[in-house]
Amino acid sequence: MKKVVVLTGAGMSVESGLKTFRGEGGLWEGHKVTDVATPEAWNRDMEMVLNFYNERRRQLKSVEPNEAHQKISKLQEYFNLVVVTQNVDNLHERAGNQKIIHLHGELTKVRSTSHPHLVYEWEDDLNVGDFCEKGSQLRPHIVWFGESVPMLENGIQEMLDADIAIIIGTSMQVYPAASLIGFVPSDCEIYYIDPQPNISYELATRSKVHVVKESATTGMSKLVDKLIMQ
Repeated sequence: MKKVVVLTGAGMSVESGLKTFRGEGGLWEGHKVTDVATPEAWNRDMEMVLNFYNERRRQLKSVEPNEAHQKISKLQEYFNLVVVTQNVDNLHERAGNQKIIHLHGELTKVRSTSHPHLVYEWEDDLNVGDFCEKGSQLRPHIVWFGESVPMLENGIQEMLDADIAIIIGTSMQVYPAASLIGFVPSDCEIYYIDPQPNISYELATRSKVHVVKESATTGMSKLVDKLIMQ
């Protein structure tokens, strides 16, 4: 079985109805990044940050995986498939993907502020006063701006032996995630699906790059059929 690694970004979730920071005015539901997605924001106004992610968690329950998620899941029948995603939602899981690396954390998990290895599944609201088993406040299991990306090395390892890489729904402007494509083998076939593709340095230095100027759902529908028929 050939190995396919799929790198996904916000464009995947947008087509299911979720908003992103890269929307109008760089706001997410009216909030600046520095208001809700930095350690400084957490220290300044914990309750506001918790309320923001509580609303995101509620919104996530109201949407479904789209056709692009389903098509990626279908590739599991034909390839050794790994999804490396910048998204914090669980739409890939709900579409049936079995192997997923969340670079930026998971909205449906929380962790201890003092003992970060204590991570819990969390479907409902998280409030001030919700503690881990060791008595520390719980926080969203999200990688905020200015924090390290602990799953980056896992993503790199998956890229190193990819036969086919698919980039979908990402601007290729958010680092270090955008640098991952630079780790695929020189003979790896790369497919970049985006209506307004950004040819980053990592892509510009590759010879086998196929750009598909389509939305996530349209582009994946076409690509999956092509890959299966090969």
